[in-house]
Amino acid sequence: MSRAHNNKTKLAKLAWVLCGVLWASTSVVHARSDAPTAPSAEIALADLPPQGRETYKLILQGGPFPYEKDGTVFGNRERLLPKQPRGHYREYTVKTPGVRHRGARRIVCGGQHPRQPEACYYTSDHYASFRRVASNAP
Repeated sequence: MSRAHNNKTKLAKLAWVLCGVLWASTSVVHARSDAPTAPSAEIALADLPPQGRETYKLILQGGPFPYEKDGTVFGNRERLLPKQPRGHYREYTVKTPGVRHRGARRIVCGGQHPRQPEACYYTSDHYASFRRVASNAP
């Protein structure tokens, strides 16, 4: 094998390694952004799916909830909701017809008193995006 070919191979490997490092570093930068991103859209309570309106009613009643995880602390690791201390947000499952598991739909509410939330947010895509529920009236 010629020396020029050997150097070319080493440069190609180095280029791939550098691309991997660059990709990994940009992923970390995006994941660790300190700027909270508030939900950009609202949804009226009346525009939630029927199962969402039922879940919202259960939240205001304090349950009983159909899933064990309902009412547990939501960590906001995605940082899509306004920044609050841990324990501020709680998550609730919105049933998805035809699905045997919890599905992707949730309502996340924040506030000191779970039955009287300060704000609630709906996600239909398992925390990838949120829409603020525009009305807290039942």
